Amino acid sequence: MNSELRESAPLLNAYLEYFERRRTPFTIPGHKQRAHLLDAGLGLVVDPDTPLYGGLDEIKLTEQTLKTAEGLAATFWGADYARFSAGGSTHANQAIVLALGAPGEKVAVSRTAHRSILSGLVLAGLEPLWMSPEIDEKTGIPIGIPLREIERVLEAKPVAILLTEPGYLGTLSDLPPIIAAAHAANTPVIIDAAWGAHFGFSPLLPQHVIALGADALITSIHKALPGYTAAALLLAQGKYLNLNRIEQGFETTHTTSPAGAPLASVDAVRALLAARGAELTTDLVERVTAFKARVQSNFELPVFLYASDFPTGRFDSAKIVVRTNNLGCSGIDIENALLESGIRVEMADKENMVMLATIADRTEDFDTLADALIPAMKKLQGEPRAVKTSVSWSIAPQTRISMRSAYFAKTESVPASEAIGRISADLVAPYPPGVAVLAPGEIITEAIVDGLLSAKRDGVRIAYATDPSLTRFNVVAD
Repeated sequence: MNSELRESAPLLNAYLEYFERRRTPFTIPGHKQRAHLLDAGLGLVVDPDTPLYGGLDEIKLTEQTLKTAEGLAATFWGADYARFSAGGSTHANQAIVLALGAPGEKVAVSRTAHRSILSGLVLAGLEPLWMSPEIDEKTGIPIGIPLREIERVLEAKPVAILLTEPGYLGTLSDLPPIIAAAHAANTPVIIDAAWGAHFGFSPLLPQHVIALGADALITSIHKALPGYTAAALLLAQGKYLNLNRIEQGFETTHTTSPAGAPLASVDAVRALLAARGAELTTDLVERVTAFKARVQSNFELPVFLYASDFPTGRFDSAKIVVRTNNLGCSGIDIENALLESGIRVEMADKENMVMLATIADRTEDFDTLADALIPAMKKLQGEPRAVKTSVSWSIAPQTRISMRSAYFAKTESVPASEAIGRISADLVAPYPPGVAVLAPGEIITEAIVDGLLSAKRDGVRIAYATDPSLTRFNVVAD
């Protein structure tokens, strides 16, 4: 087994070396890379697995392989600190939230934040100051947090500002003035960039947020880059953040038995980007652009979101988002048609459909997608309709008690009709994107119930609710 990257990627090299050497392990994992002797199918799943401890490094971590790789990543992205996670951006988000302040202190949070941020707030006991995104009238989608929202929350002296950039549909806030305003108030800016790991390597894409001056970047290496599932990267700067606290939060929330393959994949992807990042990400954008042009040529109205729809640098040009209102059909219907051709999409609801393209996609993959997508869209096409903003982006939360109080409160289940006006004990979110429509401690309104039920009727999965059918809601007991 060999790899062109292994000499520049210590964790990847350690992973490959493990399987090149003859070993008789009397350590975990229990499968000993010999599960195929017990069952062939089980062996296919687990035999390529090796842990960090006793796998990529000795049990006592005497080689410091992980620390070496993390140091290379920090240098590559221009940060003071880096950690690799085998628990996804969820783990990294929660780790950094624990490092920000004491229970009861305020933190400014974009309402487009992923569920993992809200769970982190419950763990840390921090109180959110919600910031609402600006909605683009033409497309009906959120286009980031406006500066006026930042200025409003800074008056409350939050311990940090937490943003999600890019958003699930590829749009970004105008980050430089936001970061400047926060730093003028000595407030750190933390960015959940789970969907933006490919930024910063091509002039056709936005810069990564560390380069823009953000104090922390959390990203998923397995989303827009070819990393192992649940592989994630946390980068931080030490001017406005306490790096020792971040380290403590990271270790508190991480598994003590991290799998080696996700960690090695972060290192390998970093080495790949160092060697070919500009070439690969530029090729990606050019392939996406050509794909969109081919599909668009069959339709009069715009059927995709384009970078030209937004201010310069405020959209991910590699993102494929179908505007189903201009087609007069539902994204879920298109998704179902594509499934018949063996094509899965990242997300679909009535108003949008998202297809994830990465540097691993080839020209022939885009051709296959176009060959299935064009006839499906033509068959389903109807009369164009006005844009409608998804319930995930349009709800203005009404907080009655803290999330932590609601999370630990005594609860009861009530019918949906009786839940109006009660305090939610659950976090409820259409998934994807996993953005909370309801958070613990918030008032359940008629608009929220109607919006969630409408999304469910359209075929969207409702996640995290005690009763995902939404027949009943879990509320704080009176």
